[in-house]
Amino acid sequence: MADAIDLATLLASFAEPWRPRTVAALNDYDIRVVKTRGEFTEHAHPETDEMFLVLSGRLVIRLDDDEVALGPGQLFVVPRGRRHQPVSPDGAEVLLVEPRTTVNTGDTPSPLTTDPIRLT
Repeated sequence: MADAIDLATLLASFAEPWRPRTVAALNDYDIRVVKTRGEFTEHAHPETDEMFLVLSGRLVIRLDDDEVALGPGQLFVVPRGRRHQPVSPDGAEVLLVEPRTTVNTGDTPSPLTTDPIRLT
């Protein structure tokens, strides 16, 4: 029998921001968790949408002409190809759903570009 994934315990096991962990797979998609703090690289994903679900804290998604503020339990999908920049001055814990091959900084390599740590 499979075990349930305890996201709170998993998120408590690491501190570094902007380093996603893949906690499960759904068809060709990864379910990832990430801690955020400060500003992330402004980028776009030309091939895919990107889903953010805030588990705790506050996250702002800056867009070219707007921004979306998210709190716990709130979700936002950035449409494919749309430039965006996640920002979280005080930190947040976020669940992401994206294709397995998605690079976290999309079309804009930066010092924050990293492969997700695979826990599955």
